[in-house]
Amino acid sequence: MKWLVLAFIGIPTAELALLIYSGQSIGLLPTITIILITGIGGAYFAKRQGVKAWNEMRRRMSTMETPGDALIDSVCIFAGGLLLIMPGFITDFFGILLLFKWPRNVIRPFIHRWIFKKMKSGQIILR
Repeated sequence: MKWLVLAFIGIPTAELALLIYSGQSIGLLPTITIILITGIGGAYFAKRQGVKAWNEMRRRMSTMETPGDALIDSVCIFAGGLLLIMPGFITDFFGILLLFKWPRNVIRPFIHRWIFKKMKSGQIILR
């Protein structure tokens, strides 16, 4: 819970400082242009990746397979899209990372461990 408070205070502060520095270094208009391009382009790319992940999940469910990794990919793509829509360079960086396959492959084992730990403690129950 402490990390959540730190994230809600630290990330916006770092984003604001980086945006101010960028505005002073390259100018206001280029900074705004970069933010708009990453927002619009990121939303488009997130939509394309999301449709692919959705189709993979539907394919797996139609063949009676568990959607496991496809579901995790869908959640990561959704989170990446949200991060890209938010203004700022740090959130854009992490949002772009979540849209590509290889970073999700690195993150996926951590998500699996987190889910299994929650299941073991009874916080997540599957029926």
